[in-house]
Amino acid sequence: MIDILVLYYSRYGSTAELARHVGRGIDSVHGANARLRTVPPVATTTTVAQPPVPDQGAPYVSLADLRECQGLVLGSPTRFGNMAAPLKYFLDGTSELWLAGSLAGKPAAVFTATQSPHGGQEATLLTMMVPLLHHGMVLVGLPYSEAAVGTTSGGGGPYGAGHVGHGTQAGHLRAEEIQLARALGARVAQIALKLATP
Repeated sequence: MIDILVLYYSRYGSTAELARHVGRGIDSVHGANARLRTVPPVATTTTVAQPPVPDQGAPYVSLADLRECQGLVLGSPTRFGNMAAPLKYFLDGTSELWLAGSLAGKPAAVFTATQSPHGGQEATLLTMMVPLLHHGMVLVGLPYSEAAVGTTSGGGGPYGAGHVGHGTQAGHLRAEEIQLARALGARVAQIALKLATP
């Protein structure tokens, strides 16, 4: 079995729901296992340390999770066309892995969620790819052979999976968004298995 890390930050639940569907896509591939992890929130001032394990949801990520994985799927809500600060803060602390080349050659993909139809989803997906390229990862997108890429009225496209809320309740994903999230997870798992085969 190979582990594919699904690392995300979610504030209101939509990105977490996408992460779970990406994980289901990974788990649908024989020989692959999804490892869901999140990052703690950040603040300009810290008055109380975060607990070592969150009260609910996925455990917090460690550098060991990144080192041990055979692939990575990174998710964040859109924040002005970029990833959310907690995820960026964690990635900024991965220079030890960069120096060692720990992620080089591993497949990676990205996903995002936003409330508005022109909220910077594609910019967010593209900017999330930049640190992955610096780590030497092999980027994986969604080809147009995935029919929902061309028909979705919500999120998702060739750069990665996504969700556009249009003011809906957080976590209420459309069928196409679920389909694309699962397809992205499956693609990363399939490619990781091919790369792991001698």
